[in-house]
Amino acid sequence: MRDTFNRMMGRTRYVVCRIMLHLGGSEVAPILGVLNRAAREAIDTEGDMEVLGEGLVEICQTLLQYDEYWLSAANEGDVFWSEGEAGDYVNELFTDSAQRYLSEPDFGSDSGSDEPLSIPVTRNVVVMITVAYEGEVPDLETDLANITALKEGLKALVNLHYKHKLRAIQVHFSPARLGDELTNDQLLQYYPELIPL
Repeated sequence: MRDTFNRMMGRTRYVVCRIMLHLGGSEVAPILGVLNRAAREAIDTEGDMEVLGEGLVEICQTLLQYDEYWLSAANEGDVFWSEGEAGDYVNELFTDSAQRYLSEPDFGSDSGSDEPLSIPVTRNVVVMITVAYEGEVPDLETDLANITALKEGLKALVNLHYKHKLRAIQVHFSPARLGDELTNDQLLQYYPELIPL
């Protein structure tokens, strides 16, 4: 009812959503390279939306290529008719994602020589994508805890970038650095909302 009234009044509909995807197996570590590169480019361009969007497209396409390693997922979100309220919710999800285990990359330390030649390779990666967009996207505004829906949701994110409808993009991932490990116990502790796919 409120949706219809706000639409009649010509108000802009903002949606904020977060998708969490857990990938597992000995082959998932290369995803960290794609995620770190996108994060570095986002920082280098001071959060330029076009660069963030291109990074998001690359991340979504990589995740789609690795679909055989998807183990669990979760999503949440809300609809707003005020840009300020949508922004507050984006910040809330950002803070929550950033506080999760090992989800902050460390670009400050350039220690190369004292690193061991062989580093442990994590068998678990969790990617958290938070976006805010204008309009209505049924493929994102549904339960994405099944493989088919999740694939459509990731494709919808790509389309939002090309339609220039994205207003905020944030990507967190754990572990954020090669060599760090996310154990099964830590998965249960820090990502309890994940649902097996």
